[in-house]
Amino acid sequence: MKEAPTLDHAKAEAAARLIPPYGGELVNLRSGPDEREELRRYAAGLPYVQLTARSLCDLELLATGAFSPLGRFMGREDYESVLKDMRLAGGTLFPIPITLPVSEEDGFTEGKDIALRNDKNELVAVMTVEENYPWEPEREAELVYLTKNVSHPMVAELHSWGKRYLSGPLRVFNLPPHHDFASLRRTPAEVRDLLAGFGYQNVVAFQTRNPMHRAHEELTKRAADRVGGALLIHPVVGMTKPGDVDHITRVRTYRVLVEKYFNPGRTVLSLLPLAMRLAGPREAVWHAIIRRNHGANHLIVGRDHAGPGKDPTTGKPFYGPYDAQELLEKVGPEIGVGMIPFKELGYLPEEDRYEEMDKMPEGRKVLTISGTQVRDDYLSRGKKLPEWFTHSEIAEILGQAYPPRHQQGFCVWFTGLPSAGKSTIAQILVELLAEHGRNVTVLDGDIVRTHLSKGLGFSKEDRDTNIRRIGFVAAEIVRHEGVAVCAAVSPYRATRNQVRNMVGADRFVLVHVNTPVEVCEQRDPKGMYARARRGEIKEFTGVDDPYERPEAADIVLSTTDAPPEADARKIIRQLEEKGFLLPGK
Repeated sequence: MKEAPTLDHAKAEAAARLIPPYGGELVNLRSGPDEREELRRYAAGLPYVQLTARSLCDLELLATGAFSPLGRFMGREDYESVLKDMRLAGGTLFPIPITLPVSEEDGFTEGKDIALRNDKNELVAVMTVEENYPWEPEREAELVYLTKNVSHPMVAELHSWGKRYLSGPLRVFNLPPHHDFASLRRTPAEVRDLLAGFGYQNVVAFQTRNPMHRAHEELTKRAADRVGGALLIHPVVGMTKPGDVDHITRVRTYRVLVEKYFNPGRTVLSLLPLAMRLAGPREAVWHAIIRRNHGANHLIVGRDHAGPGKDPTTGKPFYGPYDAQELLEKVGPEIGVGMIPFKELGYLPEEDRYEEMDKMPEGRKVLTISGTQVRDDYLSRGKKLPEWFTHSEIAEILGQAYPPRHQQGFCVWFTGLPSAGKSTIAQILVELLAEHGRNVTVLDGDIVRTHLSKGLGFSKEDRDTNIRRIGFVAAEIVRHEGVAVCAAVSPYRATRNQVRNMVGADRFVLVHVNTPVEVCEQRDPKGMYARARRGEIKEFTGVDDPYERPEAADIVLSTTDAPPEADARKIIRQLEEKGFLLPGK
C-alpha cells in the first residue's frame, strides 16, 4: 500500500509548481537567534552609517531575497556592469543599481566592520566594508534614467547623495520595523508559501502605487483567467512618486477590495516595501525580477509603467508610453516573466467626457479612462467618486482622505537673487492669504538660518542642507493641509527640484523673483554685494557663486515694472486658477 504524502512533501510539491526564484534560490541575510545578541554587543562599538529611508527599503529587500540573486549593495564591478549593460558582472540580467551612498568625509576603511542604523539609531545590520569607491551622479542619471535633467525626481535626489558607495558582506540584525498592516507584510518566502497553497503553476503580479478602481479590478481578474492561475496584488508601500496617495489610505482601499470582490482561493494581497526609482523601462524589468522572487511568472505592465510623468521644462513625458512594455517583452524570456499589457481603450474630450461616461453601459465605462484623472477631478471638487468608476467603499475611504482642492495644503516657494524682493512680496502674500481664510506658516531664509539652520555655513553642501530642511518642514505643513510660504535664495536647480518632490509637484508653486543683479545691488540694505565684490564674503550668490535660473517656474515676477502688492495679487490669481483658493474672496 502506497504511503500518503507527508505535509512537508505535499508542501514541497506545491512549491515546485511555482517558478523558482531568480538565480535559483532566495537570498537570506538575516542572522539567526543565536547570533543576534553577540552581533548587538559587537556593533555597539563600531562606526556607523545612519541609513536613509531609501537605503532601509533596499536593505530589507536584499535581506529577504526580493533582489535575488543580489546579496549585498553592489560593488564597483557589478555597479559598472549594470550601468552600461543592465547585467551583473557575472552576466545575470539586472537593470537597477542597488547601492549604499556615504559622504567622502565618512572615510570608512576597507577591511573594517561598520554598523548600519536607522533614523532612531537602532541597529539594523553589520557590514564588512570590502569596497569604498567613487561614483558620478550625472553619469548614473544618464545611463540609468536616460536624462541628466534634475526635473526627474530621482535625478534630483542623486545629487544629494554622498559621493562614495560602500559594498561588502551583510549580517542583518533586524528588519526595519513596520507596525501598520502587519498581517499583510510578507517576505518573498511567505508569499511563495501562500501562492503554492493555491496549487497553480502560473501567477500574475499586479504592481501598483495608486488606489485600485473598477478598471484595475477587471484587468487583474481577466489577466488571472487568461493564464489560468493565481493573482498577486503587490502594491508598493516604500517610496513611490512624490505626491502619490499615501500608503495608509491606499492599503485601506486594497484590503476592502480584495476581501469583498476577489476570489480568496486564487488571490494574495501582500505589501512591498520597495523604494521606486521611477526609471521607466529599466524599472519595469526590475519589477518583474522582484515579482519572480515572490513566485509570479507574469507581470501586468501599464502605460508609462514606473515613469515620473512629464518633464515640467518641456511638457513631454520622460519615457515613451509603451517603452516599458517593449523592453520587458524583449527580455521577459530571459528572466522567465511574461508581460501582460494594460492598455487604456480610449479617451473622451476633456469637456464632456464625464457626461458621456454617465450615458455608457457599465461594461464600457470600466476601461475607458485614466483612473488618476477621474479621481483627481472628482475629489478636487469635493464630489464623491461615481459608482461606475469605483466601489462605494473605496469612494468613501478616498473621500475621507482628500478634502476639496480649496481646503488642501500647498507651498508657495520664492526663489531669486539676494535682495530681489522675495521676503517683501511673501509678507504681502501672507496677508492676502489670511483674507482668504488660510492659515499660513512663513519660512523665510534669514529667519530659518537663525533657528532651524543655525551653525550652517555657506558652502554648496551647507546651502543645500539648509534648503532641504526648509523643504522638509514645508512638506509636513502641506501634508497636514496647511499653507507654507517660503522665501529663500535656493540657487541650485537640483535642490529646488528635491524640495518640489518632497512637497509634491501638484501642491508646489515655484515663484521666480527675476530681479536683475544690478537692481538687487542697489536695493541691498546690508551691503552684502559690496562686501562680496571686495572679497570680504566668499561664494556669494550673484557675485562669485552661480544662481541657476528655474527652467519652468510657475510664476515669474520682474519686480521692476510693478509694485510688490501687484506681484502678490498676481500670485493670488494663480492660486485661484489652480483651485487652492476660492475666487472672489
